[in-house]
Amino acid sequence: MMGPSARSRLSAMLLVAPLFAFLAIFFIWPLVTMMAVAVTDGTVRVVLPQTATAIASWDGQAVPSKAVQDALVADLRTPSEQLAFGDAVRRLNSEVSGFRTLLGRTVTAVRQAPAGQQVDLVALDPRWGENNFWLALQRSMPRYTDRNLLAAIDLKRDTAGAVVADVSANRTIMLRTFTISLMVTLLCAAIGLPYAMIAAASTGWVRNLLLLAVLLPLWTSLLVRTAAWVILLQNEGLINGFLTTIGIVDKPIQLIFNRTGVVIAMTHVLLPFMVLPIYSVLLGVPRNLMPAASSLGATQWRAFRHVLLPLTLPGLMSGSLLVFMVALGYYITPALIGGAEDQMISSVIAFFATGTANWGMAGALGLILLTVTIALYLVYGRLSRSPQMVGA
Repeated sequence: MMGPSARSRLSAMLLVAPLFAFLAIFFIWPLVTMMAVAVTDGTVRVVLPQTATAIASWDGQAVPSKAVQDALVADLRTPSEQLAFGDAVRRLNSEVSGFRTLLGRTVTAVRQAPAGQQVDLVALDPRWGENNFWLALQRSMPRYTDRNLLAAIDLKRDTAGAVVADVSANRTIMLRTFTISLMVTLLCAAIGLPYAMIAAASTGWVRNLLLLAVLLPLWTSLLVRTAAWVILLQNEGLINGFLTTIGIVDKPIQLIFNRTGVVIAMTHVLLPFMVLPIYSVLLGVPRNLMPAASSLGATQWRAFRHVLLPLTLPGLMSGSLLVFMVALGYYITPALIGGAEDQMISSVIAFFATGTANWGMAGALGLILLTVTIALYLVYGRLSRSPQMVGA
């Protein structure tokens, strides 16, 4: 028989069990899968298991022994799933250009040879006498690798195993992602702070109207909001039409398919995430602090800088962190409004995941974004516990 306290604990656990199951299935499991895919590389090992065992002890100096070559011939003679074999060929061809034609020719010759007949790989194709192809095979055999993580930051390992620079645009796109996210965060802070102050200082229908204007975008689909900005920002759109009508500009300004359009649209979409944290903090600030500072001789700017702004800082930091982290993973808005030089890292992840089915690279780039997000959260947690923040 269970006591009352045990039954209460069991009831509480049963109540939260669906929540834990939801988090485990839709949050923890995808994250673990992404991290595992980023560092796992068993594509070639699965197709060539005997070669993986035989080539592990090869010193890489001369052409592998006949035992290693016979193991490769035996693996190529064994029928394998076409999709898995194609993935292995692509993986090897990414290491050394020409591996696709080399393996295709070798597989055809090996499978046409009578069973039990010895096959001389070097005589079949002189490229098997070159160490770089065998080194590529050996590098592709380990079950776990840092290849994708290095490639995500434009690095790779050379034939000697040293980390060297690689020709890629991942680092540039990553820097662009951080730059756009920072620009959007600063612009949201510049607009959201005074807006939240006005909303908190207002009462009645004015406050409700201001909050409705902030919350309304959250009730609209992101795709619809982005499509609306396409209409507004195009050369024949409402903004350019208004500017040319009142005579500010003589010809339409290019506001779409560039960095300007991306920043404007993302700022509009993410502004509520800045306003609401600041507004919630301002509601807890006594209204008589600013008049008290003024009565003691402080100017409005000095009272704001020394009294109101420090008290608003927790909400401002929370909103900035939230906006920056959400902006890092934005995909739809840059894809529809930005140009070729304005695509963010999410577009590259989508390309590797759906365009080339390279889940390793997609997972590695996603892991980098996850690491940056966790680091930002830890920094904010450290700052929020600092004496300055606690005192505020």
